[in-house]
Amino acid sequence: MSDAYDTEEDKQAARRLAAWRGAERTLARRPNLTTLGERLAQLTEAAGSVTDPGGELDWYGGGVVAELEAKVAALLGKEAAAFFPSGTMAQQVALRCWAGRTGNSTVALHPLGHPEVHERDALSTVTGLRTVHPTGELRQPTADEVHALDEPFGTLMLELPLRDAGFVLPTWEELEEVCEAARARDAVVHFDGARLWECTAHFGRPLDEIAALADSVYVSFYKTLGGISGAALAGPQSFVDEARAWRHRYGGQIFQQFPQAIAALAGLDRELPKLPSYVAHARVVAQAMREGFAAAGVPWARIHPEVPHTHEFRVWLPYDAEALTEAAVSQAEQTKVSLFGRWSATDKVPGLSIAEVTVAGPGLEWSADDVRAAVADFVGRLP
Repeated sequence: MSDAYDTEEDKQAARRLAAWRGAERTLARRPNLTTLGERLAQLTEAAGSVTDPGGELDWYGGGVVAELEAKVAALLGKEAAAFFPSGTMAQQVALRCWAGRTGNSTVALHPLGHPEVHERDALSTVTGLRTVHPTGELRQPTADEVHALDEPFGTLMLELPLRDAGFVLPTWEELEEVCEAARARDAVVHFDGARLWECTAHFGRPLDEIAALADSVYVSFYKTLGGISGAALAGPQSFVDEARAWRHRYGGQIFQQFPQAIAALAGLDRELPKLPSYVAHARVVAQAMREGFAAAGVPWARIHPEVPHTHEFRVWLPYDAEALTEAAVSQAEQTKVSLFGRWSATDKVPGLSIAEVTVAGPGLEWSADDVRAAVADFVGRLP
């Protein structure tokens, strides 16, 4: 890196990366901590177990990409699925297709939904759609709120779980009711299921039964499954055929995507069966964190949700985000234990910061006592 880019922020970013990469104990190993060599080795090893290495390469689809599409469609109980290079593109296409089919370009969704927060207004700027919000509360919308919307909408989009509200889910009965409410308004239902894979434990239902409530479903291959990138859009065959046409128009007709497809198949094969155990242990970790902060005398701490709905949850603490991140980095550097990643300030309450916690395979090795001890050490590093 040249001196022109060797800023203090660059140095701090490199320090954080080195600290977290060097940690010997962590609740989850984040993808950005893997080296290029490690990733290539994982991909090579996976290819021999999830597909036929002697098979045909994909050419604008086909090959291992088609294998992945068929597997996802079967898992979700849908007629067909199409692979997309990104979830942003997949959902833009899905909502555009439904707007044309319903004759209504208005989408009802939560204001913390991914298209509203993380896509630079692409839904309206690129796709020409507009949005309405059934609720602004830090939870999923209710059936009553969907019934009460004072204008027609063509699609109800539900993000399951709702990440920016704390990875929250409705109950199964609430989900059924809100989907019924949308159809009573002559609307279709689309699930933003980027993390749908991790919802089965909370709902007590298999993936296909959950997906059956929606007309279409988007799923991600890297957020929960540890893939490289990419997504799938699943639904009726005619809908998926139309989505493929729009995928081409949006620039998503990629020449070859076999690395992404292999990594996705590996995630489905290896991570998907383990997710219920991750969710169960996340609840143990969350309770131990709560106890650890109380024992350490932190004036106010919040675990949200109190009982995690998935294997991910949020922690709120009344400290400056930079101080919390520094404590997390120094803990990883000095003890080789990484409890938290980078903290972020809230935009509503000054002095309050948030971290997201994921409990995956490495986290299963942590006992409640281990978590409490790590919390005590972390708090001891705060000013």
